[in-house]
Amino acid sequence: MTLIILGLLILIIGFVIRRHITPFTPYAIYLRAIGFVLFLIGLLSSCIVQIGTGEVGVQILFGSVQNTTLSSGLHLINPLIDVQRLDIKTENYTMSAVRDEGAKEGDDAIRVLTSDGLEVVMDLTVLYKVMPSSAPDILRSTGIDYTNKIVRPLTRTMIRDNAVYYDAVSLYSNKRDEFQTRIFKSIEEDFRKRGLLLEQLLIRNITLPQAVKTSIEQKISAEQDAQKMQFVLQKERQEAERKRVEAQGISDYQRIISESLTDRQLQYESIKAQLEVAKSPNAKVIIIGKPGSQFILDTK
Repeated sequence: MTLIILGLLILIIGFVIRRHITPFTPYAIYLRAIGFVLFLIGLLSSCIVQIGTGEVGVQILFGSVQNTTLSSGLHLINPLIDVQRLDIKTENYTMSAVRDEGAKEGDDAIRVLTSDGLEVVMDLTVLYKVMPSSAPDILRSTGIDYTNKIVRPLTRTMIRDNAVYYDAVSLYSNKRDEFQTRIFKSIEEDFRKRGLLLEQLLIRNITLPQAVKTSIEQKISAEQDAQKMQFVLQKERQEAERKRVEAQGISDYQRIISESLTDRQLQYESIKAQLEVAKSPNAKVIIIGKPGSQFILDTK
């Protein structure tokens, strides 16, 4: 559009100089030629527009937003139309208590009150994108700053509104996934009404009050000690059972031996043992037999 206006001005100046005799009159034809070339270049550039990958073009004619959009690629349009590009790729908005980690400088975490009246601090990341078909409505009703006008305030409000249904410990432990699913459904519906698609909602961190955190840590420590003691008791019971079984086995063995051995059996076993000793090269004199029936065996 700028080149068109510039070309028209140069053309007008060229015609004016031609009608009046001045030192610049001989150059009037060149000015008209330059003006005409600039006008053509400006006209062609205004008729052709390129929309980048991951963008959608919204057409604006004399301040009125048109309902049709332009997808990525080259397009031939009315030269009087202005094209506003909107990013339709996935965007993320982080609210964190850590400095320079979120979209805002400093502590930007969400502070909510739970059902038990405690203040819980949450770090959150929102993944969303503009729906291409809704780009004209967003530009018409909200403008290009939809992040600060829709995403941020709506997310923070919905989280505070839903946190009151949970106590602090539940949010921190077993109800965390349920809470995340609940606020996702609430925010997704409102985002869609405003032309935004919520892809994912990530609760990155939940910080409890120090008193509650200390109480939880003490409880966990006590549970761990109880589990450790239970393990020790179970181990002792197993050891006692092992000793009982071992003692029972020894008792049974002794009973069986005492019931099965006779005097003749013992005498026979004694003779066998003494014969084995007699075979040893170190043996000299061996006394074999019971008193009254003994004999001497010399192994020299």
